[in-house]
Amino acid sequence: MSFLKLAQSRQSIRAFTPQSLSDSQIEDVLAAAIAAPSAGNKQAWHFEVVRDPALKSAIAEQAAKQPWIATAPIVIVVCADPAQNSERYGERGRDLYTIQDTAAAIQNMLLCAVDLGLGGCWCGGFDERTAAEILDLPTHLRPIALLPIGYPGGPAPDPRPRRPISEVVNFR
Repeated sequence: MSFLKLAQSRQSIRAFTPQSLSDSQIEDVLAAAIAAPSAGNKQAWHFEVVRDPALKSAIAEQAAKQPWIATAPIVIVVCADPAQNSERYGERGRDLYTIQDTAAAIQNMLLCAVDLGLGGCWCGGFDERTAAEILDLPTHLRPIALLPIGYPGGPAPDPRPRRPISEVVNFR
């Protein structure tokens, strides 16, 4: 499939089958994350792969009323390490580049999941402090997103409309 077709086929999946993912599938998704561009190649990210049902439930419970998150075979908690970018880029690196780095990694993971026949969802509605406590994260890591990933359950949702290029682009 062409890359454009792959990107256009990505959807936010919120229902999963109980089928487990193989270690190879998980490693491919993580390898795609690590292949993402990052400011100064600092790779200011860290990934927590959560398989434990109790941990997934605890994370989902505090995630803005999204209990379906716990139904995915894995939830990848994408964390930023702001100090990595602040060393070289100061405040802008800490506050912006680190978020950009994790966003690129997240998109790579979601696209890789689709390529593997999986689905996922980028979830930002959660309490960072509580998620960090649940996972006992080191204080230098900041949870940025939750990515429940698994085999899509049920029919694919209807694609949401996208704004046309003419509405979002200026050519100068």
